[in-house]
Amino acid sequence: MRSSTARHSHQTCERPFGIEQTHGILLRPEHRIFARSDELGWSSIYASLQHEAPYADDFRAVDDHLIVLHLVGPVGVRRRLGKAEERRVIPPGGLFILPGGVDFGVTLENELDSLHIYLRQELVQEVADELGLCGAGIEILPSLGEPDLLAERLALGVRDALTEGDPAAGVYADYLSRALAARLLREHSAYRPRTSPARGGLTTAQLKLATDYMEANLERSLTLAELGRACGLSPTHFARRFKTAVGAPPHQRLMQLRVERAKRLLLSGLSIVEVALACGFAHQEHLTTVFRRRTGVTPGSFRRLARN
Repeated sequence: MRSSTARHSHQTCERPFGIEQTHGILLRPEHRIFARSDELGWSSIYASLQHEAPYADDFRAVDDHLIVLHLVGPVGVRRRLGKAEERRVIPPGGLFILPGGVDFGVTLENELDSLHIYLRQELVQEVADELGLCGAGIEILPSLGEPDLLAERLALGVRDALTEGDPAAGVYADYLSRALAARLLREHSAYRPRTSPARGGLTTAQLKLATDYMEANLERSLTLAELGRACGLSPTHFARRFKTAVGAPPHQRLMQLRVERAKRLLLSGLSIVEVALACGFAHQEHLTTVFRRRTGVTPGSFRRLARN
């Protein structure tokens, strides 16, 4: 049985994560935001893509952990933690990592295109528990410009989910948030694994429950928390076991099911717009892009070829 702390963590991670819960860097008037996750309903992660103008300011702590990926550079940055100040020239791909619960100051010396990602502390604690990490609390260590190729790739996945309008973006963002949390814990933390995480996949019954739930809700956005509950697992445990069982993460399987439904509906007489909405795609163009990528033909071509 899950503890009350674990249940509270899962409930907290399902609250919408808005810009008002961040440090306030993104609210500065000189910055120009291109995309942010407020309207996407993401709960375990907050993301924003923007152009930052040079500035200097101090910020009060928030509970959640901040990762800033520099998309251009090199850019000079000064960071203040307590009485200590450090300056680095950060190249493209460099990471600025700030643990939750820490007041800090920053001076950005040049213009910067950046991706800001916030991970909920409750999510990081949940992942730590499932990885078998020691300690009641998790100490994430700050970083100023250090490269981490895996974290960079995961962050770029978040950027893509933020900007592509993919109907599976909610599940994908949940998946990436847990992968990023695991990366922080393993490579940017004072703690190390106590035991190895479970390696098994989903049971046949659990896989059927997950697939049935996906198919019953293809027309709307889904989260890992929902899919995990359908199988009686936490989101992190579900994502890991699903990939072991299927060989692909949940968001890819969800997209496959949407394309399979689209194939059936294209032969039913519905318009392509109606098919797109019935399968959870944002619009007809998005269905066309995904359908062509996965089948090699457009929905209209598929319909004509099937009728001939």
